[in-house]
Amino acid sequence: MDQLPKDRLRERSRITVDGPERAPHRSMYRAMGLTDKDFQQPFIGVANLATEVTPCNFHLDQVAREVKVGVREAGGTPIEFPAITVSDAIAMGHQGMKGSLISREIIADSIEVVAFAEGFDALACVGGCDKNLPGILMASVRLNIPTVVLYGGTMMPGRFQGRSVSVEDVFEAVGAHAAGRLSSEDLDALERAACPGPGTCGGLFTANTMATLVETLGMARLGTSAVPAVHPDRPLRAREVGKQVMETLALGIRPKDIITLKAIENAIRVAAALGGSTNSVLHLMAIAGEAGIPITLEDFDRISRETPHIGNLKPGGEYLMADLHQVGGVPLILRQLLDAGLLHDDAMTITGRTLGEEVRNFPLPERAGASRVVYPVENPIHADGALAILRGNLAPDGAVVKITDPSGVVEFTGEARVFDGEEAAFAAISAGQIQSGDVVVIRYEGPQGGPGMREMLSVTAAIIGQGHVSDVAMVTDGRFSGATRGPMVGHVSPEAWAGGAIALVRDGDRITINSRTREISVSLTEEELAARKAEWKRPEPRYTHGAFAKYQRLFSSASLGARTTIWD
Repeated sequence: MDQLPKDRLRERSRITVDGPERAPHRSMYRAMGLTDKDFQQPFIGVANLATEVTPCNFHLDQVAREVKVGVREAGGTPIEFPAITVSDAIAMGHQGMKGSLISREIIADSIEVVAFAEGFDALACVGGCDKNLPGILMASVRLNIPTVVLYGGTMMPGRFQGRSVSVEDVFEAVGAHAAGRLSSEDLDALERAACPGPGTCGGLFTANTMATLVETLGMARLGTSAVPAVHPDRPLRAREVGKQVMETLALGIRPKDIITLKAIENAIRVAAALGGSTNSVLHLMAIAGEAGIPITLEDFDRISRETPHIGNLKPGGEYLMADLHQVGGVPLILRQLLDAGLLHDDAMTITGRTLGEEVRNFPLPERAGASRVVYPVENPIHADGALAILRGNLAPDGAVVKITDPSGVVEFTGEARVFDGEEAAFAAISAGQIQSGDVVVIRYEGPQGGPGMREMLSVTAAIIGQGHVSDVAMVTDGRFSGATRGPMVGHVSPEAWAGGAIALVRDGDRITINSRTREISVSLTEEELAARKAEWKRPEPRYTHGAFAKYQRLFSSASLGARTTIWD
């Protein structure tokens, strides 16, 4: 691709610093050390989501520092600014998790507002924890200025009793401890061993899923997402990103040139092939919505049905993200799918080359294809992808399940145990009140009803930890962590707060979940549901002021990505 003339590289920043009328502005910048030379170069906003609230982002100051070195070496002027992060793991299991999905919107809004106000010519965005990358991508398509994304990297595995462990194991151990299956001493030892240093949770949970998809979308340099946070190559990769954003700016490539229908379909394909987090459905819907790309839940289901499941990664499989890096990282996955004709190889990337060109020119380790981390397409773990969209009288607008059962299907019928909120369900599980064959229904946890659509790893992990790997199901209008496994159905829409059928379920109602037929239903007639609906009253809002009240009014349905929407 041809590069833009140099005078077009500063189209936005010149408005803020050029000419005698901008002397006050330059004076403010000089107070921070900028020079005449800096004013003549493109201004590159470096969105740094570093924080001490989570190990996922704890090290990002160092990463952002190297990105800025790369920008300067390539002739740009880097200007760093922050955006918030909420730790999903530390917010898990209590009211704090309601801030998680809201943080995605705040991240997107804050990056958009700062870049708009300051007139940056391009962006380099450095993120880690679950909501960072979708928030960054939502902002990037709103702004539509050249943007390159860098993931901070995954945590290295911990070691406990001779095996690799991650925080998922600790959450499940809580359930095992409550059931008397794990001693207090072993729980303490596992707690101390599972998270050995900075980086995101180790499995193909939400953060690592989204990092994989950012690379698939073409918004990150190929081969950067699976590199562990503490890997010695990390500083070099960060400097390369600084140089890449200058190249992307020079080529005039913008996010909407990259995030297209083909790119979104590629990302859906990879999520289904790897068994990625169900949150990928929510986030890809939101990103596509911001970009004006018409994607529906049916597209996820169609693509998943056509896609072999090849990722042997936790929580459904055996390996962690650091293991994926050893065998070739995301490029290995993309090569497998490209060679099988399952990806759009002509999708554009930040380099100005197509995804096919990038992937086929990327050097993979010897014998990468023989790995058990990523199976060959012709000999997959399962013939179909691991994400399924269910519908029925319990979720007429859709629900999402990740298929982690070795059989490759979820088939479950049982009696409902209904809870109005996560805390009540967790208390019942911890007290041993949930039995084999139960369907735990947790409602009023949707985007509006929560508000904030809490993830419920504490609940699902407690069920698994008590030994109910496949004989207890869960249905909720909330979300699941990427670390969740088992017959767990989330994103039920319409949600209970909107008067959806999940609000009408009672203890003892029989619920059927079937991924073969894509069914989720409750054994009630239309007349019975209508009669219950006539008696139903929406609960009083939990929050009447502040951020949570505001977002309760703004969130759309989970079936639309739970994106904030301006309502008439």
